[in-house]
Amino acid sequence: MNRKKTLISVFFSNKSDVFFFACGILMLCSEVWKQFTLTFVIGGGRYNWWYFPFQLCSIPMYILLAYPWLRRSNTRRTLLTFLMCYCLLGGVAVFADTSGLHYPLRALTIHSYLWHILLIILGVTAGITYLRLLRANKKKALFSRSLKTAFPLRPFLYSSLLYLACCLIAELLNLSLDRFGTINMFYINPDYQMQQVVFRDLLPILGNTGVILFYIASTILGAFILFLVWKLIFRFLR
Repeated sequence: MNRKKTLISVFFSNKSDVFFFACGILMLCSEVWKQFTLTFVIGGGRYNWWYFPFQLCSIPMYILLAYPWLRRSNTRRTLLTFLMCYCLLGGVAVFADTSGLHYPLRALTIHSYLWHILLIILGVTAGITYLRLLRANKKKALFSRSLKTAFPLRPFLYSSLLYLACCLIAELLNLSLDRFGTINMFYINPDYQMQQVVFRDLLPILGNTGVILFYIASTILGAFILFLVWKLIFRFLR
């Protein structure tokens, strides 16, 4: 038992690492199954670039697989902030319009719903882990400082830079792979009109490029609101 515990501690620093990595493996395996099913069961062997796994709701999978191996506290805070803000936002927002969750195959539809429910669970878990991380610094007199210092804005700024970097990568994928088929990563491909609910109604006013930029800004704003909610929870816990 001690040998097993020692072996786990070599790879994972705490239980949250094990949970996040296990969820990452689960998401990876289910994503491989999804891609295989879409390509060979529904697509007849032809790959559909529309389902390439690089949407906002796909990024947590990559983060979870990398999280246990990234031990620097600042890096972990950034990733946790991304999960508890952007991941949680992506999991919740999709239920405002569930049309994108439905597939011709019922198993894929169930997978899509479960995936986004898991995103919500991961977002909440990441938030709790982040709060515990701050409370663990109580020995360093963290709680005696101001709320601004105790719950800094910097991790959110870094997580937003990560989001913007993902947007840039998504756009590069959109423009590079467009010739192979329909692809609209992060729903910001300028070659396709915005399809997201509410934002598509702004097309006559802002134009497609304007709506895309507004959509990105609104996502950051929505994530920031969630960050403030977590900050409010932290204040009550103090």
